[in-house]
Amino acid sequence: MHISKANQITGELLSAMQKLIPQLTSNNPPPSEAQLADLLNSGSSTLLVVRWPDQTGPIAGILTLIVYPVPTGVRAIIEDVVVDGEYRGKGIGEALTLEALRLAREAGANGVSLTSNPKREAANRLYQRLGFKRRETNTYFYSFR
Repeated sequence: MHISKANQITGELLSAMQKLIPQLTSNNPPPSEAQLADLLNSGSSTLLVVRWPDQTGPIAGILTLIVYPVPTGVRAIIEDVVVDGEYRGKGIGEALTLEALRLAREAGANGVSLTSNPKREAANRLYQRLGFKRRETNTYFYSFR
């Protein structure tokens, strides 16, 4: 497998997003080209792309890492992790997560947060196996829709 940071929009990346995002959620559509450009040009977000079985293979999964400063330090969050159903069970989600952890540490974060739907049982087991601890906190969301 080959993991890299996406740094430009290609037809292949747009197609991969069209295929992957619906496997993650039905609540939001895949990003448009303009939205993907905003993500790739953001100073705080990194889109990791994994190809299988090597750098010449198709895009098999993605992960977004957000790293940003706050008054109390540097925060890091993993978002939108999805591995194509065709490639699950090959260690791709683990490799993406470990790369995100490496990048966050390198950026000065003292830890990484993430949320995962309880229905995503395999993903939750993976995060716990990698050392993520469940936080006892209230999570709130204010919707503009």
